[in-house]
Amino acid sequence: MQYDPIKRSLGKIFNRSPFLRKLFYRMLDTLLLRTWHIRKELRKWQKANPGEGTILDAGSGFGQYSYYMATRLKNKTITGVDVKQEQIDDCNAFFQRCSIKNATFSFADLTQFTHPEAYDLVLSVDVMEHIEEDVKVFENFHRSLKSGGTVIISTPSDKGGSDVHEHEHSEDGSASFIDEHVRDGYNIDEIQEKLKRAGFRETEARYQYGTPGKISWRLSMKYPILMLNASKLFFILLPFYYLITFPFALLLNYADVKREHKTGSGLIVIARK
Repeated sequence: MQYDPIKRSLGKIFNRSPFLRKLFYRMLDTLLLRTWHIRKELRKWQKANPGEGTILDAGSGFGQYSYYMATRLKNKTITGVDVKQEQIDDCNAFFQRCSIKNATFSFADLTQFTHPEAYDLVLSVDVMEHIEEDVKVFENFHRSLKSGGTVIISTPSDKGGSDVHEHEHSEDGSASFIDEHVRDGYNIDEIQEKLKRAGFRETEARYQYGTPGKISWRLSMKYPILMLNASKLFFILLPFYYLITFPFALLLNYADVKREHKTGSGLIVIARK
């Protein structure tokens, strides 16, 4: 199953005006469970770091998290970096059109990027599962953070959160949903050990996408994308589909964020320099 073509198609539709793009961001913030967990961690970090500060959005992509931080953490300066130049150009143009002055974007390969002692926070959302040289990236994060700085990572776990094999099947018997990952998710202890090897003094990790989150993900993301892969005509049906499923997805997302999970298909990892 191809996920990126759907993302690109949706991006083209919602990129026609700043209003539509902001609406798309709001939809992603509401539907994507990982954004609930990321917002929770950002609120905790902001409470502990209320003054001015600098943030690296490491793998900024479509700019969703940079926009969230720039508009809600207005005393922070955000730098977004990504390996896709078209996304960098797109984000710079959009943020300029919106007159958002505390966020800028530039091209960077995270395996080579270092800006010593430059950032108070590094945010990495759904990035590390795409990078083979992960310890090298963690070392670069460590070098780029100020003393006492924090990195927040969201990534699939090894409990069914990723499937790098295009022709194999996921735990529920369906074809691989995402075929662009280089590893089958992180073990919760492994990623913390790698961060400590990179120099971080303190780490913590918890599962996301427990039972409520897995059900929500299927309702809000997997099934709609399956339909869109089958036919673009399902765009017409999507509003009616979400009218029915949206309240259930919200309740399930809330339950996933509030509960502690013994296992889950995603991880939230915090490390401090």
